[in-house]
Amino acid sequence: MAFLSYLIGGLGLGSVYAIIALGYSMVYGIAKMLNFAHGDIIMVGAFVAYFAISSYHLPVFVAVILSVVVCTVLGVLIEKLAYKPLRQASSLSVLITAIGVSYFLQNSAMLLWGTDTKIFPTVMSGSLNIGELSVPYLTLVTIAACMLIMVVLTLFINKTKIGRAMRACSEDKGAAALMGINVNRIISITFAIGSGLAAIAAVLLVAAYPSVYPTLGSMPGIKAFTA
Repeated sequence: MAFLSYLIGGLGLGSVYAIIALGYSMVYGIAKMLNFAHGDIIMVGAFVAYFAISSYHLPVFVAVILSVVVCTVLGVLIEKLAYKPLRQASSLSVLITAIGVSYFLQNSAMLLWGTDTKIFPTVMSGSLNIGELSVPYLTLVTIAACMLIMVVLTLFINKTKIGRAMRACSEDKGAAALMGINVNRIISITFAIGSGLAAIAAVLLVAAYPSVYPTLGSMPGIKAFTA
């Protein structure tokens, strides 16, 4: 039973990494760039949710929505200000810029919120008990959220006009532009979706491991990048 419990817990944590990895994959697949600032967007999402719940006493669902909105806007701004001017630049220039944006977000968080670790409030407790097996409800919610996101994202990419435009840009941006697709708009939408997913992953991550600090996204960001 202990092995099964660890396996389910690992699936829960892996689901968080999978949600983060979706953001990496979408940006790389369409913009052909490695957005190393993605992990720091996770950190921003965690801080937004933390203050929404602990300081303003908002419900968890509202805090998640607020975090998604803030991270989505942040992702679009980063793309417009940092990456769009480098659309025709070398991959190395874009990579260096991404690392610079990452450090900018981390140090901005330190100036705004301090360097001390903040404890995220408990948002879900209890567990499902089946005989000797005990599975936390949060783990089940995390796995279910990951599966739901993957299904919705798959349907969006395959069935919608914007999704088909994303696939076209991934195949050949030049040909997509000749067919009337606004490539810059599609890349911005991709960053928005990826950043919104990062916010959801952030809340799930700090709900399970309740520590919020400016370098929070570094380790899960690297692991999700590997994924």
